[in-house]
Amino acid sequence: MTTSSAEATAEFRAAATDLSERLRSGIARGPVIDIASKLESGISFSDDGAATIGALTTIAAIAGDAGLTAAYPGLAATAGGLATPQIRHLATLGGNLAQRSRCWYYRNPHIACLKKGGIDCPARAGNHLYHVAFDSGACVAPHPSSMAVALLAYEATTIDTDRRDGLSVGDLLGDGSDGGRDHALQQGEMIRRIVLPAPVAGERALYKRAISRSHAEWPLVEVCARAVVTDGRFRFVRLAAGGIAPRPLRLLASEALLLGAEANEETMLEAARRATTDANPLPMTGYKLDLLIGLVNDLLERLAR
Repeated sequence: MTTSSAEATAEFRAAATDLSERLRSGIARGPVIDIASKLESGISFSDDGAATIGALTTIAAIAGDAGLTAAYPGLAATAGGLATPQIRHLATLGGNLAQRSRCWYYRNPHIACLKKGGIDCPARAGNHLYHVAFDSGACVAPHPSSMAVALLAYEATTIDTDRRDGLSVGDLLGDGSDGGRDHALQQGEMIRRIVLPAPVAGERALYKRAISRSHAEWPLVEVCARAVVTDGRFRFVRLAAGGIAPRPLRLLASEALLLGAEANEETMLEAARRATTDANPLPMTGYKLDLLIGLVNDLLERLAR
């Protein structure tokens, strides 16, 4: 695939739920390329039940699809929990994964920051109330994609673009160390489809976010939790969290404690506490660790019931 000079600096537009605001504020400049006709939409299932979701599929379609709800309940719940009904009916899965940071310094056209080619992150020494509690990169803005949290929990290892196939969620988002980027897509590269692993039999899954107002708010912390509980024990566990780091995180210490353990109050509370393993909050973001513990504990208790 060849790329013209215009495409090399262009912004892609599908539903433009994020791009429109960036164009209005002057953060996004240059040509805009409509890609709605170039991308796949819709949901299909293979013989083993694994789902393929086109990048142009709307968030509302994911939330409302009966097949996805049955096979990947945490993914459908995440889709149904983000933004507003109006946005969910326009916003696409690919756009949600590739959206830009919500940091107020990045969104201010008069302030330089790493994501706009600046030399430092003004949030680090400034107002970072809504920023990371796991400080692992030069930029301290949390990753904005809720769907990336769910895909991480579901170990989506096949994300195809028009240039590369078989990317994992980690491949797509990077490790968060590059403060100038929100994802690892190359200039002009488009997500085409996401393929999920086959469903896990007997899975229960939930999604929950802590927000600062009742509706239509970006999450302070969000968690997607999956589990298989039989005979009072956790036989399978996957936990992923967002709003706390430059990219969504798997809560591996919590998962390791729970696997094979009794689904009792003490074990679940300890697993929730271990969700903060390796945390190093900023001066204003320590409260996010309390929110994380509370969300994980609540979801585990509900999954175990």
